[in-house]
Amino acid sequence: MTTSDIEDPDPRQAAIARLKARRDYYRHLAVFLIVNAILIAVWATSGQGYFWPAWVLGAWGIGLIFHTWDVFGHPITEDDIRREMNRRSHA
Repeated sequence: MTTSDIEDPDPRQAAIARLKARRDYYRHLAVFLIVNAILIAVWATSGQGYFWPAWVLGAWGIGLIFHTWDVFGHPITEDDIRREMNRRSHA
């Protein structure tokens, strides 16, 4: 869920934003799997040796982990929003 979801008081728009975020995540995951499968196939057919696709898998994998956390991590609840609003008003 993004910051814009928190600021959007319309539950329908917030739900649409969450669905789009999930769809974008699955698209990102599919591209990750396809591209890395191709890189591993190139490595396997070119004599193997040093496993250089690990660099792409590792770096891109870190980004995918953060994307996963952003989409499916701790959901923002109404209590979270109220707590943050109270914290800011008392600061």
